[in-house]
Amino acid sequence: MGMKKQIGMGVISAALGLTLIGGGTYAYFSSSETTNNTFAAGTLDLSVNPTTIIDVGELQPGDSVTRDFELANNGSLDIEKVTLDTDYSVIDANGDNTDDFGSHIEVEFLYNASKIDEVIFRTTLAELRSMEPEAVNEHIFYPALGEQGLPADGEADDLVVKFNFIDNGEDQNQFQGDSLNLEWTFNAEQATGEDE
Repeated sequence: MGMKKQIGMGVISAALGLTLIGGGTYAYFSSSETTNNTFAAGTLDLSVNPTTIIDVGELQPGDSVTRDFELANNGSLDIEKVTLDTDYSVIDANGDNTDDFGSHIEVEFLYNASKIDEVIFRTTLAELRSMEPEAVNEHIFYPALGEQGLPADGEADDLVVKFNFIDNGEDQNQFQGDSLNLEWTFNAEQATGEDE
């Protein structure tokens, strides 16, 4: 056999070998299965009743107003923690205020309506507005709601609040005719997730 034929046969043999090797890598058994899973996110739904907090229009120094707030968890997830953001604005009727009206409104958080003398926490609106959410939870909601927080599916707890127009024994005429618009935002945080 000539040299050309030997080289030609070598090339054909090499090509055939590579084809067999390459073809062998695609010859295997396979199987596949598709699964469908649905992950539904739970809900946090904190409701507060009533939504009108306090009307200080007719208060005079020494007066008090008590309000009962029902905190309910209408969601599907437990609420571990509730925090409170406080904001307010004062409408100065006579333009003569030299002090913040909010520092003259004391807020007492009570255990419940039947025990109105048992105070959980006492502060002024001015101080409450500057408090961090964690501090509010620690001083107010943790003692009121306890370790269990607000369980899901409609569980409710009462939060009783007494607002006192502090009579400081001094001239408070600057607040005559003033109004204070108070806005409370209750924030709910879910309990820690669990492995199932």
